[in-house]
Amino acid sequence: MRENLETVNWDLSRLYKAPSDPAIDKDLHDAREQVREFRERYYDKLIAEELTAAELHHAVAALEDLQDRVLKTYWYAQLLFSADTERDAHKALLQRIREFFTALRHEILFFDLEVIAIPDERFEKLLADPLLSGYRHYLQHVRVFKPHTLSEQEEQLVNLKDLTGKNAFVQLFEELTASFRYRLDLEGEERDYTGEELLAMLHRPEADIRERAFSAFLERHGEHALVLSSVFNNILLDHGGECRLRGYEQPIAATHLTNELTHEAIEGMMQVSEENYGLAQEYFRLKAQLLDLPKLKNSDVYAPVAQETRVVPFPEARDLVLRAYRSFSPVLGEMAEAFFTESRIDASVRPGKTGGAFCAGLTPTLPPYVLMNYTGTLRDVATLAHELGHGIHFTLSGKQRLVNYNAVLPMAETASVFGEMLLTTQLLSEEQDPRVRMAFLCAKIEDVIATTFRQNVLTRFELKAHDARGKALLTPETFCDLWWEENARLYGDAVTMIPPYRWGWSYISHFIHSRFYCYSYVFGELLVLALFQQYRQDREAFVPRYLELLSAGGGDSPPNLLARMGIDVNDRDFWQKGYSFVRDLVGQLSSLITEVDGANHGGTR
Repeated sequence: MRENLETVNWDLSRLYKAPSDPAIDKDLHDAREQVREFRERYYDKLIAEELTAAELHHAVAALEDLQDRVLKTYWYAQLLFSADTERDAHKALLQRIREFFTALRHEILFFDLEVIAIPDERFEKLLADPLLSGYRHYLQHVRVFKPHTLSEQEEQLVNLKDLTGKNAFVQLFEELTASFRYRLDLEGEERDYTGEELLAMLHRPEADIRERAFSAFLERHGEHALVLSSVFNNILLDHGGECRLRGYEQPIAATHLTNELTHEAIEGMMQVSEENYGLAQEYFRLKAQLLDLPKLKNSDVYAPVAQETRVVPFPEARDLVLRAYRSFSPVLGEMAEAFFTESRIDASVRPGKTGGAFCAGLTPTLPPYVLMNYTGTLRDVATLAHELGHGIHFTLSGKQRLVNYNAVLPMAETASVFGEMLLTTQLLSEEQDPRVRMAFLCAKIEDVIATTFRQNVLTRFELKAHDARGKALLTPETFCDLWWEENARLYGDAVTMIPPYRWGWSYISHFIHSRFYCYSYVFGELLVLALFQQYRQDREAFVPRYLELLSAGGGDSPPNLLARMGIDVNDRDFWQKGYSFVRDLVGQLSSLITEVDGANHGGTR
């Protein structure tokens, strides 16, 4: 076990030895040959009346094999760049691979278009053949986009447009924000900090440090308002134009189709979330009481409630998380531990590294990797559990074919959030000190608030921003106003937002990378709260059904997969059950506060 966090970096050599590895050129060359052969063999053949199930099966299998090869190259370039965005070799390789992908998509676009063009009756007959059972859901999902699909030449033009359009703005956003340094004088020492280090200070016990750090982080983004608002404007404009081109009535419609969920189900979930904003405000008032503050600022939301800030060394975090997974299932514990023993996790904080955290699932034939920025907070420990949950999900779904490997985004958060719940349960069961238990409860409640209520706010902001950009160019102040209004709905009169928080929209990378990604967090968190209640009621029966759910990957739609767990995503009462669980957590916290106050006889906490 490595003790020094500075050395907790991933080893990508199982993919390629270096950006200059000749194997990259060979794989790209072989992929070009595969693409040429694939196009020669299948172009105009899938719409032929004599097409057999065996031929269609062979075509999908050949496409999978091709994608498996190029995804290895793509993910290597993306992981290199994420770990160090400042190296020219990493930038050059990523750009080269992105351009290669654009050319590749040009050549294989016809496949989806021809599958879509197969007459319904003939398609259903083909799909009835047992030979295609493993591809049935994938092929059906391809045809869902039939009303919104363009001609081959038009789709190729869209791909070309993306390369120098939205994809270029995405890379600009990544490079610019990763380059930010923040000069701050703390405790008599003035030096540069990374964004991750400043955000970690939101967990410091000193209110002035929390506010100064958060303000410095936000103000630096505000200093680049011209560039960042231009990036946002162009991303929004691009999406709006493509929606009109494809005939989508709403900017969010394509995301719903991709996620295999209805607008009604998601809108119902979001409305239930908004109806429960008062629950978050109730917690914020309790938190102010714990901190002996008349009212929270939003820089205080994650402040520690214990008298001393607990810094968790990475080895301890590793052991905590692994114990939590092993307690649920030894199999999951082994899968999580492999990330450490096989050097598939990058946790150290350093300049140029992408902020935040993610788990990259490459292909069923390649292991997943985790990136995070570990600063020693309890929240970072939860993040470790979260990302390893994703890794476990990818590992279990590795038994699926490539086309069924990735769960749709709302389901993709299931294992990660469940892992956090396992960690919280373990911490609460092992800790006897009521003050520390309060800290654990606060951390979990704050995480649920961040993953449900806050993500709901982000989704509403994104919807309003897309709607407003459809009417006119948005100024930085307009973005700020939209952001402020939506956050005010959540915070109410329980929290004061610090003035620099007007720039809070400008650092949310999900707005840039993936349209309407954020509601997936709401879906995933509330789903897990329901699943966790099932687990507590009947552990023995639950564990195998849960592993089966994760192993399904993207092999079926969320409504179908969850129906097997007794869950109806269209039922508003189902979403409310999740918030009822949160209310129970807030009630437990309130009781602990009373207990501690009683033990102190009204003394200072």
